[in-house]
Amino acid sequence: MLAFLDSNPDACLRANEAGHFTASSLVLDTSGTHVLLTLHPKVGRWIQLGGHCEPSDSTVVDAALREATEESGIADLTVDPIMLSAHTHPITCSLGKPTRHLDLRFLVRAPDGARAVRSEESTDLRWWPVDALPDDAERETIDHLVSLAARRR
Repeated sequence: MLAFLDSNPDACLRANEAGHFTASSLVLDTSGTHVLLTLHPKVGRWIQLGGHCEPSDSTVVDAALREATEESGIADLTVDPIMLSAHTHPITCSLGKPTRHLDLRFLVRAPDGARAVRSEESTDLRWWPVDALPDDAERETIDHLVSLAARRR
């Protein structure tokens, strides 16, 4: 990922056809027992929140927090600036051409009693117990991120 960043000055912008960095957020409640997932319209599965970096984002951490706030409708989220994990995957996104996402994933905490409000970017949005994820969730990814987040308590 560092070599990709070094050789692609626009690596954080979706217009970069070779691929681009994205920012994901594992949104947990304060107890760490529930995770907020979105039913993604293009992916067709329950996944963590996140998306493309924007020119207005100063850092990828800022992008993760912005995306989590926009997609959850929850104010006062807090983001841990230390990355949980990184993952590269092929995708056809808004460019309409095959590309790849270099996804940087962060832990985000919601305040007590936070009520999520679905955005236009999601088919559905729900809190799920971390030990009872829906059948059509990206279970391996979410379980992995939840286990990494649990080590930070």
